[in-house]
Amino acid sequence: MAGPGEQDKLSDDWGLGAEILDASPAEATEDSDDATADWAAMLQNDEAAEGTGDRVLNQDEIDSLLGFDPNAGGGAELTGVQALINSALVSYERLPMLEIVFDRLVRLATTSLRNFTSDNVEVALDSISSVRFGDYLNSIPLPAILSVIKAEEWDNFGLLTVDSPLIYSMIDVLLGGRRVGGTIRVEGRPYTTIEMALARRMIEVILEDTHKAFEPLTPVNFKIERLETNPRFAAISRPANAAILIELRIEMDDRGGKIEILLPYATIEPIREQLLQMYMGEKFGRDPIWEGHLATEIYSADVEIDAILHEMDLPLSRVLKMQPGDTVMFDRAPGDPIRLRCGDTDLTDAIMGHIGKNVSVRVARPLNPPKVTMAAFEAIDEKQEVR
Repeated sequence: MAGPGEQDKLSDDWGLGAEILDASPAEATEDSDDATADWAAMLQNDEAAEGTGDRVLNQDEIDSLLGFDPNAGGGAELTGVQALINSALVSYERLPMLEIVFDRLVRLATTSLRNFTSDNVEVALDSISSVRFGDYLNSIPLPAILSVIKAEEWDNFGLLTVDSPLIYSMIDVLLGGRRVGGTIRVEGRPYTTIEMALARRMIEVILEDTHKAFEPLTPVNFKIERLETNPRFAAISRPANAAILIELRIEMDDRGGKIEILLPYATIEPIREQLLQMYMGEKFGRDPIWEGHLATEIYSADVEIDAILHEMDLPLSRVLKMQPGDTVMFDRAPGDPIRLRCGDTDLTDAIMGHIGKNVSVRVARPLNPPKVTMAAFEAIDEKQEVR
């Protein structure tokens, strides 16, 4: 502690008079209260002058800053810190026809798995979302079986993941195991050969139904490329690439699990235009009913056909000088073919003759092929779409 001499020195340095140091405790307390009051008054005056005093945020302002809104629904737009956190997520492009395809897959898979297991199987479509491929691989709960599938017509790959509860539930059903309630988990061992074979057979059933679900839209065959249990060996795309994730839930009484189908956007790019349709045949393909009606009307239409014996060029002066009785010589023999014409279009050649008192022609060769085909109209439609 500082001695009396040092205290005097400190008081001199801080500009404190001896009267403060030598004051009684009561007087010191009164002086301290007065100083506190003076400081409070000075602060109030400064805040009033500047208008920038510190203020404590309430709970609503904190929630707004962090982006949490307890009253907002699941589809509400994220704000604040939550928007920054979720900025790496992929916005799901609305593909109406893809939803219809997988609704059809749900119905087909329900029937196929019931026949496959001879049990009461219910398949439900949980969700269709958009994810980053790398984020999905990191989120797969292990153990699981990852099937790398190839879409042959699209010349690209997809991923079908079967989680562990569904694998063991399916094995119990197929091999006559007892019904066990709750989640079945077997940790610490890889899948056996029998388990892998049964899982592969179930995946083949799902892929066959997927082929049938896509068939009205486009023909595509899905084949199993390989089965993996380590997500690192199932890399079919770059981690940052976007993909469509379809989650199917399969329930068998009190047991079951999930199947997840992952299709990178690059895989479905060949049929993206078809998937954007609201209903089948909205923009693509031809309407067979309209085609049949148009063909019927065209076949029943009346047209005029001219038989051209010969054509020749004459000077206008000679034509103007023609008189009744003048003869114009055609360079044609009786057996030479004549030309059949409809409007301005030459159809074919024919031989002139007669039947009774009527002049007739006999077609000598097939009709000329049309110069304008459907490809020309399709090219015009494509140019209009590009514009």
